[in-house]
Amino acid sequence: MRRRKTAFIVVSLIFMMAQVAWAGGANSGIAPGTRPQIEGKITEWAVPTPQFARDPVPGPDGNIYFAVMAGNKIARFDVSQKTFTEWDLPPGAKPHGLVVDLSGQVWYTGNGNGTIGRLDPATGKVVQHKVPSGGDPHTLVIDEWGVIWFTVQSGSRIGRLDTRSGEITEYRVSGRPDGIALDDAGNVWFCQIGAGNLGKLDPKTGTITEIVLEPDARPLRIAASPDGSLWVTLFGKGSLVRVDPVSETLMKEYPLPAGPSGGPYAVTVDGGGMVWTNEFYTNTVVRLDPRTEQIRVFTLPSKGLGIRKITVDAEGRLWYMGSHNGRLGVIE
Repeated sequence: MRRRKTAFIVVSLIFMMAQVAWAGGANSGIAPGTRPQIEGKITEWAVPTPQFARDPVPGPDGNIYFAVMAGNKIARFDVSQKTFTEWDLPPGAKPHGLVVDLSGQVWYTGNGNGTIGRLDPATGKVVQHKVPSGGDPHTLVIDEWGVIWFTVQSGSRIGRLDTRSGEITEYRVSGRPDGIALDDAGNVWFCQIGAGNLGKLDPKTGTITEIVLEPDARPLRIAASPDGSLWVTLFGKGSLVRVDPVSETLMKEYPLPAGPSGGPYAVTVDGGGMVWTNEFYTNTVVRLDPRTEQIRVFTLPSKGLGIRKITVDAEGRLWYMGSHNGRLGVIE
C-alpha cells in the first residue's frame, strides 16, 4: 500500500510539473506570473556581447537566458547579482530562439547550421540535433511533455523534436512560418508572414488548416493566453488580433497606439491574462487588459532597441532585449 501511495504521489508531481511547463503565454517552459499593479519602473543593462542579442526567456532558476545570434553564444543574466555569463556554441550555429526546460537545459534553434541545440549550463556541453531537411530553424516552443516544436522559415516547415529520443519529424507548410504557439488541445499554430495567414497543424493527423487574414496584415508572432485564446501581432496593420483556436475564428482586432506604422512585433501573455506587445518603431511596450480594453504604454529609456521578443517571468516582470542596441531591460 505504501509503495502504491508513493508511486501515486510521484506521478502526481510529474503531472503538476508538466502543467507548470505548459501554462503561460509563450509555451517557453516556465509559467509566467502576474502583477496586478505595475509600477512602471524600467531598468536596462548593457549585455557583454552586443552582437544581435535576442529572445530573452526565464529559466527555472529565476534567471534570464538569451541568444547572441551574431556572436554565436548563449548568455545568462543573474537577476540577483546583476551579472552575465556566456557560453560559446559550435561554429556557425547562429542561435535565434531558445527555451529553458524544467531541468535547466537550454534548447535553441541553430538558425545558421540547421540544428536544434541543447546547452547544459552546468558543464557548457552542447549537443546538436541536425534538422533532416536543413534550413533555418527559427522560433520554438516546448510542450508539457518536453516536446519541442519549431518553425523553419525559408524552408516553410514545422518541426517536432522529441527531446528524449532526439528524433525530429517535419511537416511541410507554406508562407514562411515565423512565430509559433500551442493551444490547449496541443495543436500547433504558426504565423505565415509570407502568405499573410495563420496556420494550424493538428499533430494527431498531420492536417494543416489556415485562417486567411487581410492583405498586408503580416502576422509575425503568436502567444497563448491562460483562457485558451491566442494573440497575434499584425506587423503590417499596427494591431493585435485575438483568435479562438476551437472555432478557428478571429474574435477581435485591437488597434495599437502608434498606429499602422508602429510595427507590433513580439507578444506574450502573463499569468493574469494581460497581453503585452512592443511597437518596434516607437521603442514602446504596450500592456492590454482584454477585460476592460484599457491600454498602457511604456516608453523605454533607450532608443533604437529593435525588440524581437518579450517574456514574463514567474514574478510577473516583463523582460525585453534590444537586438540593435544590446540592452536587456525589465519593466516591473
